[in-house]
Amino acid sequence: MGRRKLEIKRIEDKSARQVTFSKRRSGLLKKARELSVLCDLDIGVVIYSCRGKPYHYSNTNSLTEILERYQSSVSNDSSPPTGDCDTQAQSSKYSEFLTCGELLQIVEREVEGDELSVNDFVHLEEQLETALIQTRKAKTHSLLESISSLHHEEKLLEEEKRLLEAKIKVGGIDLNVVPDHDETQIN
Repeated sequence: MGRRKLEIKRIEDKSARQVTFSKRRSGLLKKARELSVLCDLDIGVVIYSCRGKPYHYSNTNSLTEILERYQSSVSNDSSPPTGDCDTQAQSSKYSEFLTCGELLQIVEREVEGDELSVNDFVHLEEQLETALIQTRKAKTHSLLESISSLHHEEKLLEEEKRLLEAKIKVGGIDLNVVPDHDETQIN
């Protein structure tokens, strides 16, 4: 059985309209994911249902970043930034901290609704896993910087200790010999 050609016009039946919206929304988001993977692109899709509920997809977990890039390119009325995609991703890795919180808020809003399909949950799970990985990378990077700073401070303190010990030895006082307090006490 073949497909019939569908006339593109408003669907009058609310139930059929909702089913069509859900299926086409999933198809559109699937195509966006495929395009982003196949062509290594930053893609952002925003959809508002007739009830005003927002749906979105962003392969970088930063729809805000994509919208800001678009807004700046439109406001400058220039071509999109050229250069290596990897360097652009590196320069913006810290701008994604806010989007993890935004993602959690979006998940909370969408889970409360009854319109999520299994594919929607899979997509949300993938976004949360990516956000978690990015958060863990940022945490690890911060911890490594902190450890490096503490090692540097430790070396400075050891050097200061050596200098003070040298000054004390020159002055004739040896800190390694501690007087015995028991000899000075009266029995």
